Formats: sequence, structure tokens, C-alpha cells
Amino acid sequence: MSNNSFVKFSLSDEIKRALALLKYEEPTEVQREVVPLAMDKHDLVVKSQTGSGKTASFGIPVCEKVEWEENKPQALILEPTRELAVQVREDMTNIGRFKRLKALALYGREPFSKQREELKQKTHIVVGTPGRVMDHIERGTLDLNHIQYLIIDEADEMLNMGFIEEVEAIIQELPKNRATMVFSATLPKDVEALCHRYMKKPVHIEIESTGITADTIEHALIEVDESEKDSLLKNVMMVENPDSCIIFCRTKENVDAVYAQLESTGYSCERLHGGLDQEDRFAVMDGFKNGNFRYLVATDVAARGIDIDNVNLVINYDVPVEKESYVHRTGRTGRAGNKGKAITFATPFEGRFIMAIEKYIGFPISRMEAPGTMEVANARAAFEEKRNGRRIVGNNKSARINKDIMKLHFNGGKKKKLRPADFVGTISNIPGVSAEDIGIITIHDQLSYVDILNGKGAIVLQVLEDTTIKGKKLKVNRAKK
Repeated sequence: MSNNSFVKFSLSDEIKRALALLKYEEPTEVQREVVPLAMDKHDLVVKSQTGSGKTASFGIPVCEKVEWEENKPQALILEPTRELAVQVREDMTNIGRFKRLKALALYGREPFSKQREELKQKTHIVVGTPGRVMDHIERGTLDLNHIQYLIIDEADEMLNMGFIEEVEAIIQELPKNRATMVFSATLPKDVEALCHRYMKKPVHIEIESTGITADTIEHALIEVDESEKDSLLKNVMMVENPDSCIIFCRTKENVDAVYAQLESTGYSCERLHGGLDQEDRFAVMDGFKNGNFRYLVATDVAARGIDIDNVNLVINYDVPVEKESYVHRTGRTGRAGNKGKAITFATPFEGRFIMAIEKYIGFPISRMEAPGTMEVANARAAFEEKRNGRRIVGNNKSARINKDIMKLHFNGGKKKKLRPADFVGTISNIPGVSAEDIGIITIHDQLSYVDILNGKGAIVLQVLEDTTIKGKKLKVNRAKK
């Protein structure tokens, strides 16, 4: 076992099992620095670029230290966007899966009443946007008395989006004996001032990366007139023939136009931008992760909210105006040690944006020629063969960790006076099944959900069709989601 493995952090078997399935084999630099200090509840200010593994750097110690028996939230993680809140909630759920930890995301444009009901359940970790978290605090639906960890993620983005005042208001409602961790790609003066006001002798950690972008990404630029972008896009996609590709546009109007072009010619694609309903946006992201389509056309709303290991091509159909957006966009490829490629289309009038990006990332982007007629013709057969097949998802973290888990749905809940112990007692009495095979239990007024782990779901489902729970005969079936 490598000296750089996660073993040296003295983690529980449940967390180590989850990390193995998630293919976290060796800690990144930020994880090596942060995990041991976070385990000891030090206040931390961490300056680290996107793609450095920072979510796991706070996720692992938080999931390790959270106590399953406590019903109220013990960790609060603040994120600047809904997409990030949902992504980090999923990451926390995956890391804490075998400790049966429940993480809940709180964000706007989702019914407040639904979140209020979820918060009445046993909830260990809350991930949320500042506005919605503050709403719950003010209405008394979020209990903060047991918070041990506060994580302020993407602090510089919080500042840019005008959330710092709300973040401060939230901090003032929290227990004083908590650990506070701030993560930021940059440390503007306002963020540093926030740290000094609310943290106790924070340890400063700065991860010096070899470059601001991952060295697993090949960068290229094609100069093109605006009117020729659509034909260039199709030619590049044919020659590159990616398994999975994100095409970034500057506006939702451009996303809609590019999406319509690709869909009309039979490409397996979807679109993502802020003009879509929240539910539709999440459905698109889930569909992309699950391999339902090969090409995603998106605005920068997807640049930070998608964490998929095997996106092997990013195309900047439009040059991003903000240099930081270039890093976030291209950071969707070359993840988890995989190779990736980022190709940018630049018109003759966008030279100043390209110069700013190159200065920011610290190297010139290689110029490449647009694919020629012969090159496109030679690539067509392989492209058509792949296009007509389903995208194979080779490394979907959530799919791997949930492979042996079945969620069961019961048509009874609090109104029938059912408690988690009732389900645990009945299920653990089934031959070949133990309490360790029972995951997260969620009980609503009229229905309940129980996760069955370790591939035991089919056994439990079959037996419970003819078994009562607390003397009550309940209908049980496999949950749809």
C-alpha cells in the first residue's frame, strides 16, 4: 500500500469502502494537506484551483466525524449555485453511503414545503445556497444547534455573486465551537476579512499547482469567421469523434441555436442553460451522467456543476468573456487522471479575450487548422458507427457506489406510527440480512423509503411482500428513483 494512500488518515471501514468504490486511490495535494487538519477540527483557509479534489478534502473528514445517531444537521456546506449544491450533496452522499449518512440540498426554485418536510427527517449534512439556507433559518425549519462544521465553498464566487452579507448572517446563527473551513480559488480582501472576523487561528493552505489548468488537458484554438462556426463544429466533432462532449456557448440563444442545428441532423444531444426549469436542468445533467446522450450544449451554468469523469472533449463554440470561465469550462474534461481535449473557436475580433486567457493560464493555446475535406471524409464512417450507438459511461461514480443498493418504497409512514427501528427490526430478522445491509431510512406521513445495501434488495423485497411491519401489512415495491 502506497504511503500516499488514504489508509494513513485512520478512516472507518465504511468510509474506506466508499472511497475504494469511488476510485479515490491516492490523495491529491489538497486532500493530503486538508484531511488530517479537518479531522482535528482546525479552522482552515484553503486556496486551491478547480479540479484539485477539494470537495473530497472536506467531504471525507466531515463524513468521518459526523455521528449517525444524531438526528439534527452536524455540517453546513454553503455553495454559490444550485448546480453546485446538488453536485456536492451527491458527493457527500456517496462518501457517506455506508455510514448511512443523509445529505440534503437546499436551494431556491424548489418548493420550500418539500425541503421543510425533508428537514424533519434525520439529516446529517446540509448543502445549500445562502439565500435558501437563510430562509430556513428565519422560518425556524433548520436546526443549527448541532453544527460542528461550516464549509464555505467557492468563497470568491460567493463574493462575486453578492452573497457575502448573507453568509455573514448565517455564520452569526451558528454555534461558536464549530470548525470553519473556507475554500476559494483566489482570496480577495473581502474574503480574507471574513476569515479573520469569524475564524479562530485559521491554518492557511495554498496549493501551488503546476498550472492553473490540469496537465491532462490538451488545449487548441481554431480561428474561424462567425458564419462558419456551425459547419466547423460538425467537422470537428466528426474528426475528434468523442465518446462524450460538452459544447459551451456564451448565451442561451446560442445554445438553443446550436442545439437545434445538431438535433435536426440526428446528433444525440441535449441543452442546458438558465432559461430551463430547475427540474429540466437536473434531468438533463442526470441524463448526461447516465449516458442517455453524447453531446451537451450549455452555457457557463454547467461549467462548475457537472462532475463526470469521462468527458473527453470540450468545445468552446464561443470564447468566454471572463478568463476564469475558460478554466472552469475546460476543467470538465481531463478529470480523474483521464486525458482530455479542449478546442476553442475564435473569431478575428476575439483576440483580446484570447490574450487575457493565455496570460491567465500561463501558456499560449496551440493554433490548429480546421479539418480538411479529406480528413472529414475519412472520419465519417467511424463517426457514424459511434453516433448510432449508446454512449458508454465508463466511470460514473454514483452508479458504481449505488450498484448493489436497492431503494424500497412502502405505502405507510408517520400516520401509521412507523419509526426507523420498526423497519430495521423487521428487515434484520430476514435470514441472510443484517442491520449492516440497511441504509438510509426516510419516513414521510404516508410513505417511507428504505435503502437496502450489499445486493440484498431482491431478497428483502421478496420476503416483505408477505411480512407485516409493526403488525401492519404494507405494500412494498422497488422505488422508481
